[in-house]
Amino acid sequence: MKIIFMGTPEFAVPSLEIINKDYEVVSVFTKIDKPNARGNKINYSPVKEYALANGLKIYQPQNFKGKEIIDEIRKIQPDLIVVVAYGKILPKEVIDIPKYGIINVHSSLLPKYRGAAPINAALINGDKKSGVSIMYVEEELDAGAVILQEETEITEEDTFLTLHDRLKNMGALLLLKAIKLIENNKVEAKKQDEKLVSFVKPFKKEDCRVNWNKTSREIFNLVRGMNPVPTAFSSIEGKNLKIYSVIPYEKKYENSKNGEVVEFLKGKGVVIKTADNSVIITSAKPENKKQLSGVDLINGSFLKIGEVLC
Repeated sequence: MKIIFMGTPEFAVPSLEIINKDYEVVSVFTKIDKPNARGNKINYSPVKEYALANGLKIYQPQNFKGKEIIDEIRKIQPDLIVVVAYGKILPKEVIDIPKYGIINVHSSLLPKYRGAAPINAALINGDKKSGVSIMYVEEELDAGAVILQEETEITEEDTFLTLHDRLKNMGALLLLKAIKLIENNKVEAKKQDEKLVSFVKPFKKEDCRVNWNKTSREIFNLVRGMNPVPTAFSSIEGKNLKIYSVIPYEKKYENSKNGEVVEFLKGKGVVIKTADNSVIITSAKPENKKQLSGVDLINGSFLKIGEVLC
């Protein structure tokens, strides 16, 4: 079976790696290279890094609007196209090319959380489970019939990073199972229930700001759902404080404002009042400083009792 693989970030690498062992990956499509933050070095995507290391042919089209790139895919004559976090929408002309269609590894239990950032959303919304779905690609975003799904429990210790890494490996193994079902003509795909559909849009910067008028549990979920990226933050005296982890704390501070620094707990961190109780900041990064533990935040006097975060 000849397979074209389309993907970009680290999440896609295990899927490419696992199918490259068992199948003929004839080419890899990934997003165009970008300069790093300082602009003095070009960064390759993790998928491109893998493709280069394994001698796979690479394509990096700006989009699929041109006839040339579509004709090139037709010329390859793939049996199947696999998409994993590619980051581009495929037109019908491409979808119709492969003999067995196009399948996608999506990091949610569809139809819940179509679109961007489903892993972050599951944590931020306090879900008790997440998972991966292998589905057929249609013109409508993430709306195709589901071939396979697998669930995983979300624990109190999970962050975006831990759940991301668990799902990327689950997705790779499930993808391999789906391809074998396609090969053997044993797929029993199920249409998604449109009544249960929800969407997640890409985060804007202000979506990452901690709202101290919310409960300690809501703030805990936001912070861990954005750890390490895109990172929750708050501001004090015009400077941003990136917040990587907090612990819900049941103590109430009735005479303080939401967002106020109300206490330092020795050996733990900085206590901030919330809408219901409080949270302890256990890891954060002041602007232009390195990431610090909650204890170091106290010792470095980066926050003071009575200051209010916003």
